[in-house]
Amino acid sequence: MSTWLNRTTWGLAAVLSVGVAIYSYRYLPRIGPMIPDILRNAFSRPWLDLHVAGAATALLLGPFQFLRGLRVRFPRVHRWIGRTYVLGCLIGGVGGFVMAFGSTAGPIATAGFGSLGVIWIIANIQGWRTAMARRFDAHRAWMIRSFALTFAAVTLRLYLPPVVIFHLPFVESYRAISFLAWVPNLILAELYIRGAFARRRGAAPVREARDAVRA
Repeated sequence: MSTWLNRTTWGLAAVLSVGVAIYSYRYLPRIGPMIPDILRNAFSRPWLDLHVAGAATALLLGPFQFLRGLRVRFPRVHRWIGRTYVLGCLIGGVGGFVMAFGSTAGPIATAGFGSLGVIWIIANIQGWRTAMARRFDAHRAWMIRSFALTFAAVTLRLYLPPVVIFHLPFVESYRAISFLAWVPNLILAELYIRGAFARRRGAAPVREARDAVRA
């Protein structure tokens, strides 16, 4: 049941991530419907293009880094995808951080999206450092946090339709979404990390006892 749930959750997250990533790339050539408030951002050029290019690439690649088969069978592919993912996050984070200061929704949205940019950058730097130090448990934890923040691009878009459907005040709602898009994601990621590490610690004595009996 747990395996089925994990696969279903991964599949849903992957479909949403890839879909939002591909749809977001339209901002680079300015094809299709553009959100006016984003284009009116005081720092939209060139920072919007950098943010979209980096964040969409990270969103496109991120889900595949959690495939155990890829990590085990093709570690070199996993590493190169990971490097591209981290680079995308750093570029997207810097672009998003700068754009936060030009938000048309005011200082609350600036604080929300600006904080996301800073924490996103920190998570990826930590993920990279722990990988280089071969501290793979810590690396995995930081990359889970990283993707939870990357996934904010998806959760932000999940919040917007109810705002329109229920005729909620857009600016006030958008200010709340600037935090809601990523804070709950990060909390859920932290709970998952703590739970996974607790289960691993609980399983260790069982494995040691089994190995002792076999010896």
